[in-house]
Amino acid sequence: MRAPFPVSDSPDQTPNDDSNLSPLARMREKSMGFWEHLEELRGTLVKSAVVFVIFAVLVGVFYKQFNSALLWPLTSANAADPNYKVELITISPLEVFNVLIQMCVFGGLGLASPFILYFIAQFVSPALTERETRVVVPLCISALVLFIIGALFAFFLLMPGTLSFAGWLNTDLNFRPQWTAGSYFSMLTWIVVGVGAVFEFPLVLVLLVWLGVITTAFLRKYRRHAIVVIFIIAAIVTPTPDPIMQSLLAAPLYLLFEIAIVVATRIEKKRAAMAP
Repeated sequence: MRAPFPVSDSPDQTPNDDSNLSPLARMREKSMGFWEHLEELRGTLVKSAVVFVIFAVLVGVFYKQFNSALLWPLTSANAADPNYKVELITISPLEVFNVLIQMCVFGGLGLASPFILYFIAQFVSPALTERETRVVVPLCISALVLFIIGALFAFFLLMPGTLSFAGWLNTDLNFRPQWTAGSYFSMLTWIVVGVGAVFEFPLVLVLLVWLGVITTAFLRKYRRHAIVVIFIIAAIVTPTPDPIMQSLLAAPLYLLFEIAIVVATRIEKKRAAMAP
């Protein structure tokens, strides 16, 4: 009489064969204790710190070249008006050291961020399901790309425009500006990092729709309110009250809002098609 299920001659052999599983799936099948997870976390932190230190030292070694690159918005603003020229000054002995440290820290973080995200993804991925992985990986890549686009937009458009407007206003009021290097780099960091972070808000909307917290109908219904919020955000991020600069930032943000609605609509249609 045949047995109703396969019988193994070896008691140690399991009926489930994981030879066809992906390496990621086999990694998920492997159980890890608390100390093993802690060791993995320590390795991730060490690798991230090492990469950050390498890039920070690299920025410090080539600080003249990085300084020249970061001064491009000021150089561009000076070239736009031949009658107006601003040179940065320092007003304390330690200001130049603070600027150099700020350059190394933020420059190192910016250059090392793709590697740090990769190390974090390596650490987190075994705990994710296949469905979560298909969502998290594109989300992380999109977040990095949007941040870079926002940072470049701020560096090449917003920052020169802000400096040009400030220069015109000083000239119009017969003021002689003397800007410190510390204030310039602080403003540059605020605008570049702030705009880069703001450019990621469409991902938040798409994620909320994917989680079912909000719907695209909700986003369309409150589109006018979103425009007001976008202009408020633009007013906060841009350091000048110039409406042109605020509108220059608000325009791409609203475009990203509309793109988020389109992507969220596709997610809802796909979810509806998969529903029983």
